[in-house]
Amino acid sequence: MEQTPKKHTEEAAAPVAGLLLAAGGGRRLGGRPKALLPHRGRPLVEHAVRALREGGCGPVHVVLGAAAGQVRERADLAGCAVVENPDWAQGMGSSLRAGLASLDGPGAALVLLVDQPGIGARAVARVLAEYGGSRSALAAAAYGGRRGHPVLLGADRWAEVARDAVGDRGARAYLRAHEEEIALVECGDVAEPYDIDTPEDLSRLE
Repeated sequence: MEQTPKKHTEEAAAPVAGLLLAAGGGRRLGGRPKALLPHRGRPLVEHAVRALREGGCGPVHVVLGAAAGQVRERADLAGCAVVENPDWAQGMGSSLRAGLASLDGPGAALVLLVDQPGIGARAVARVLAEYGGSRSALAAAAYGGRRGHPVLLGADRWAEVARDAVGDRGARAYLRAHEEEIALVECGDVAEPYDIDTPEDLSRLE
């Protein structure tokens, strides 16, 4: 049965940390940091944080990079652990490494990207429901059978994931090498995995 999204008032008690990668500088968007793109009247990063919280994650760690100071000033990240990645320009891999290194205690992390506003709390909750307490858990949302985000990584996998996270690949190399171990969770009926990468994509924001 699908787990329904729910608001956690005591995030520290939740077994899975939400890890939001929000460091991108929006190179193809003319250098507009993705975390600050306006969506429904607020910075995009706030919507992603809300998806993680309402989907059942806690605590929530947010990795910032481009214009980190502006993001801290303009976005409401109260209650989040904010991690600044000075190497953000090297690619998503460096942000994933920084985010995983900041975690202490959770048995797993659920990784979400800031530039996918079509993925909300329902998809987060559905993938989170695959976590049975195992520190070797490995699960990912699927869209029409194709793997996407969010991705659930058990704590015992973090060191190897971080080792393989270079450039813009993030966890892709690790996931490709462990494809047969991934529990795919179909989310195509509750979310859309589009990215906000180019000026044409901005029309998807509200």
